[in-house]
Amino acid sequence: MHFIDLVIFLVYMVAMLGVGFFFMKKNTGKEDYYVGGRSIGSWHIGLSVVATDVGGGFSIGLGGLGFAMGISGSWMLFTGLLGAWLASVLLIPRVKSDPAFSRFFTFPQVMGYLYNSKTAQVSAIICFLGYLGFTSSQLLAGAKLASGTFEGLELQTALLIMGAIAVVYTVMGGLKAVIYTDTIQWIILMLGLMFIGLPIAYQFVGGWDGIRSSLPDRFFSFSSLHWQDVFNWGITIIPIWFVGMTLYQRIFASRDLKTAKKAWFIAGLFEWPVMALMGVSLGLLSRVAVEQGVLDNFTAGMDPEMGLPVLLSQVLPAGILGLMMSAYFSAVLSTADSCLMAASGNLSTDLLGKYFKNKSHKVEIRISQLLTFLIGILAILIAWQMTEVLSLMLYSYAFMVSGLLVPLVAGLFFGKNKPKAAISSMVAGGALTAGLTFLNVGLPFGLDPNLFGLTASLLTFSTVSKFS
Repeated sequence: MHFIDLVIFLVYMVAMLGVGFFFMKKNTGKEDYYVGGRSIGSWHIGLSVVATDVGGGFSIGLGGLGFAMGISGSWMLFTGLLGAWLASVLLIPRVKSDPAFSRFFTFPQVMGYLYNSKTAQVSAIICFLGYLGFTSSQLLAGAKLASGTFEGLELQTALLIMGAIAVVYTVMGGLKAVIYTDTIQWIILMLGLMFIGLPIAYQFVGGWDGIRSSLPDRFFSFSSLHWQDVFNWGITIIPIWFVGMTLYQRIFASRDLKTAKKAWFIAGLFEWPVMALMGVSLGLLSRVAVEQGVLDNFTAGMDPEMGLPVLLSQVLPAGILGLMMSAYFSAVLSTADSCLMAASGNLSTDLLGKYFKNKSHKVEIRISQLLTFLIGILAILIAWQMTEVLSLMLYSYAFMVSGLLVPLVAGLFFGKNKPKAAISSMVAGGALTAGLTFLNVGLPFGLDPNLFGLTASLLTFSTVSKFS
């Protein structure tokens, strides 16, 4: 990487730390730190939602899908569009218009209101573990991007650098810093992809003639995938819009019901088709460059998720590469910071909150910052042990969905106030999905473990509810 690219990149990172320091001075308590003072507008919320959901993991993951299967990989984020719009119609009016939720900070507080405090604690454990894994996946995405771009930079060293930057500015600034930097980061990423990454990579591989002559037709078909792919993405990604802690924080941070609904519609449109098609297209172009034999430093056995950063590092001129890398690191940070805030909120509010009652606002802020820092360190250690971004993300999604979806729907929409049933279903669903995933059990028809976890959760809730 040229010296000027490095300077641009470093200036950007220092600016992000500056935003965190600015909001550290403005935050007055947990209300500011975790839900942004409940006064943020629709565009800031909407761009923050899509930046959090797509972010670095899906940006790098989409590149890997485009590399492996072509534009049909874009259907993964179509499920994000469906999830966002369903949540805006069904979930947000129920949550935002109920005065009982007006002082909440976290998703487990919703579960505590629907059931009892023990249910809230169990759901907090599931949320905490899920977002800890999700934070790790984003830090790993940033490390892959850095090691594929900066020549001679090892993956582990890149992970430490990315982790340090993400953790420090999130610790300092809280949710306001997260949301406002998300807006900036998402605009940088969109402009970078649209006006820099795609056009230059397209010309590098020889335009449309070069693309068509290098790859078979299946890479250009929207139907070149199995029904299991769409089903597994749908059953994992759509429900997360109903149980995701980062999303509830933004519902609570929205100015009012209209603001929140508009924000979710904005987020859905940016997910698909905008980001979905751009992400897989860049991955497809990196595959073309490999097939043409013009992509240096990419070997046959290399991770497909590394194709995109290697391509960008080779085709972009000095100065432009620094801007483009800043855009992709923006995407990584925009998700890592939100997930880190979610895990920290679970720990400080739902699991350890009773130990910090009657503390001053200043002490509350310091405790929240310390917990955020410790969680960030743990996330870096987990990422150190993992190799694939998209898998780690989907594992985390599936664990939360299979544990939390059934009791949430039963309590929020059907008024089933059965705490024993809720706790049993959370444990059964989450445990089964986690067990099947980590034991790598072969499942019928290539279906996702999440389907079996959700089924177990539903059956358990129904059975315990009937006999308790």
